[in-house]
Amino acid sequence: MAEIANQNILVVGLGGRGRAACGLLRRGGAKVLGVDGADTEELRAAAQELCALGVDVKLGVTSVPPGDYTLAVLSPAVPVGGGLVQGLLERRLPVISELELGCHQLQCLTIAIAGTNGKATTAGLVERMLVNNHRKTLVCAHRERPICSVVEQSKDLDFLILQINALQLETTEQIRPAVAVLLNLASTDLERYGTAENYARIWARIFPHQQGFDWAIVQSEALVRLRELNLPVPGKVITFSATDPGADLFLDRGLLLSRLPNWSGPLLDLAQCQLRGPRNAENLMAALAVGHVLRLPLETMVDPLRTCPPRAHCCEVIAEIDGVQFVNDSKATNPDALHQALLAVRPGSGTEPNVWLIAGGCDHGLDFHEVGPVISRRVKRAILIGEAGERLRAAWGLFTPCAVAGSLLEAVAEAARNAASGDVVLLSPACSSFDQFQNYQQRGEIFCQAVQSIGRGADAAHPNISGKTPPDR
Repeated sequence: MAEIANQNILVVGLGGRGRAACGLLRRGGAKVLGVDGADTEELRAAAQELCALGVDVKLGVTSVPPGDYTLAVLSPAVPVGGGLVQGLLERRLPVISELELGCHQLQCLTIAIAGTNGKATTAGLVERMLVNNHRKTLVCAHRERPICSVVEQSKDLDFLILQINALQLETTEQIRPAVAVLLNLASTDLERYGTAENYARIWARIFPHQQGFDWAIVQSEALVRLRELNLPVPGKVITFSATDPGADLFLDRGLLLSRLPNWSGPLLDLAQCQLRGPRNAENLMAALAVGHVLRLPLETMVDPLRTCPPRAHCCEVIAEIDGVQFVNDSKATNPDALHQALLAVRPGSGTEPNVWLIAGGCDHGLDFHEVGPVISRRVKRAILIGEAGERLRAAWGLFTPCAVAGSLLEAVAEAARNAASGDVVLLSPACSSFDQFQNYQQRGEIFCQAVQSIGRGADAAHPNISGKTPPDR
């Protein structure tokens, strides 16, 4: 890390990724000032730890502190339209993201997983597949493991799997993954990005610096969108899709099929996998394509993919009580994720809707109308919570009966009280959680706890009840 030694570097944003960037820079010998616009008890505690590393820290900062900086590093949570970032641009100071800082210091090849939905699942699938093939790898770049925290480990790895979100790419200009995966481009958080076109341009930033011998594995619908916007994808392209039969990897009657030269035919039967539904079919296809370009034998890929369970809070079946299945999909923070959940949960015995949907939360101005047709086919009743509740009722009232509940606990109780055997109670909010909860994980845990309470009551009333109840968390 000689190129950062003795440089005077400003780190803006002291969340987990920003703190990891400060640590990496200090280990490389840089002089670091870390700033944050907030001044909370958590940040003050973090500031003490950073000061012990030799980082200067200033909290409650609203403008660029005076100093002769050679570089600024942005944490992804920092709004690019805010005063701090605008001040950096006015000073014409070079600005890079925490993701880009980490990528420039790595000593192994990278596999980037990007797209609106499915990143964590696909990154986990690729990790399982590589480990089963005796490759040394880690998943990083997500909140729990920032890329800057694992740079030194990269010299001992074969591949680093980067789970990347749009906020990270927003201020990233030059990264070059050996394999770049773009899962989908469902419009979300247009309050921040303005238009679907701008949103697509952000995601496309994983591709331009690839070389002709690198690989781009792209959902075919997303690739069409990139080409409409004249966004470059210079690497070798493999497409996949659950709905486009012309893709290189595609879904046909439950089978994942390939038409790639020298790799054509059936790859995996979705019915044999723990992951279900069209979106997970695409996640599995993307993972298979990664394994193929890394020259892994198909027979060593399929077992870890078949046995991969759903991630916590991702269409996770947590209980079945008196024939009613309870599914925690709290991570569904946009309408496209809800759409995919409704396609993935079990259908009823006939053609009638069998899902009691619990949805709602923080309203970011998303378009909720497009999911209406699938709601009309699958949802028996929608029970809506949070600040978006009334807006969801206005959007979905023509498609299914809707009611607004005062809390998540009230919604769970109402759904459980009215659901019949064969029904599904699905928490799939289509909204973020920040109006009522710390994060989607807390929202999902409260749902699980409420279902546990119902399960204990059912056990007392029906000692011979059959079904799975979730463990204490």
